[in-house]
Amino acid sequence: MPGKQELPSTIERSPKKAQETWIKAHDSAVETYGEGERAHRTAFSALKHSFEKIGDHWEPKAKKGPSDAQAARSTPKAGKTAEGVDANASKKHLAEVASRLGIPGRSKMDKEQLVEAIQKANRRATAKAR
Repeated sequence: MPGKQELPSTIERSPKKAQETWIKAHDSAVETYGEGERAHRTAFSALKHSFEKIGDHWEPKAKKGPSDAQAARSTPKAGKTAEGVDANASKKHLAEVASRLGIPGRSKMDKEQLVEAIQKANRRATAKAR
């Protein structure tokens, strides 16, 4: 099934470039691996190189590159990811994202705690937007 028909809701609410990136990567992965979870993981991995999830949508990253260890793999496996949070970003950037999302206590959090708090805030925002 073409990626345009399987576009996740968070990507539908994102810039056109994010949509195009996901669709192109998904369709290419379907040709290589067939339809299913692997094609979706590959599409999200490609998306995470240029975009990060903030709230219920994806925004362009200031610097391209994988957002977590899973996105850095050429063929991502099922497993733990940072769920679109740019875990490789600076603590300052993560604190700014946390501020935008209204996360309390962010000034006392270390980088790992900020990533986890942003993940939770993103999940809540996505569930609310549905």
